[in-house]
Amino acid sequence: LADKISGIFVPVVLSLAALTFLLCYFVFDIALDKSFLNSIAVLVIACPCAMGLATPTAIMVGLGRSAANGILIKGATTAEQFAKTKIVVFDKTGTLTTGEFTVANFTAINMLEDEAKAIIFSLESHSSHPIAVSLVKIFAGPKSVQLNNITEVKGKGMFGEDNDGNKFSLVNAANLSNAESFDLVLTKNEQVVAGFNIQDEIKPGAEKVIEYFNSKNIKTIVLSGDKEQKVSSLATALKIDNYYSNYNPAKKLQLIDELKLQGIVTMVGDGINDSPALEHADVGISMSNATQIAINSAQIILLNGQFDKLITAHQLSLKTLKTIKQNLFWAFFYNIIAIPIAAVGLLSPMIAALSMAFSDVFVIGNSILLKTKKLH
Repeated sequence: LADKISGIFVPVVLSLAALTFLLCYFVFDIALDKSFLNSIAVLVIACPCAMGLATPTAIMVGLGRSAANGILIKGATTAEQFAKTKIVVFDKTGTLTTGEFTVANFTAINMLEDEAKAIIFSLESHSSHPIAVSLVKIFAGPKSVQLNNITEVKGKGMFGEDNDGNKFSLVNAANLSNAESFDLVLTKNEQVVAGFNIQDEIKPGAEKVIEYFNSKNIKTIVLSGDKEQKVSSLATALKIDNYYSNYNPAKKLQLIDELKLQGIVTMVGDGINDSPALEHADVGISMSNATQIAINSAQIILLNGQFDKLITAHQLSLKTLKTIKQNLFWAFFYNIIAIPIAAVGLLSPMIAALSMAFSDVFVIGNSILLKTKKLH
């Protein structure tokens, strides 16, 4: 915003200073030294120091207050972008929900249940996804299975093999046509050997956050790789505007691109599957207890995993942007009033310099007030 204004303001002021000299000396027949002084006074009074200070001082105070409230904002433009957000996209698992899962309807097929759980434990112990963390706690036991070459594929699941060359995978059942009654399935050599459902609860504060953004006429969307029934139930419970289910990371990225055509998009997520979308959105937001890749991809981190701090982050961004606009207005308005006075010779360069410094003090003082402004 400051760059756009300065890009117009600076050449206009230089032109006005030159025009002041030409008119004073050649039209109004004012002495050469006086004409120069009038021209210099225009340059001094219009020196865009206040404009140059308008944005960074407000940003500095805004980011400092955010940090004091447990909100880490990376980059000076992030607050401005978040304040202008038109769409907020939420991941489901671990973001709108607690991420602390329980297992239901565990069914083993052509395999002992304890063996299946031991294999799942071995696979999931190599992942930091919220589901994996819960499954490791649930299936931890004395029995273990040695697996090799364990890999995690975004949006699909975990893969590995045993010493005999048998290939195992724990994947989203939505990716398999013959396991629709389960949420997750364990396969051995591409054959389903176990399946189960998982459940978690809505995160405390999620309803309040969605209600806040709805009140600001900001469109809310939940974007998840889960089945449609679970995602739609959550969207209905939280009164979210729209939902997308069975979306892998590539489809999430594509959807973010489409949404960005409608306005500035903020993505809120915490898992490895969300990292591409977090990085590609205009503003990415993650919790401090999220996966490391999600934290690295986000521009705003909510410390201590406090989800309701999302409201505070948005309010502070709005206040920061409003302060920037106020600073730019007063700096610009001040110049509009002072330039004609300097051009007609009523301000010497020294008085003009003193007046210009006063505008800097005003802008800095207005920015400091941001520390005490109330959030609603």
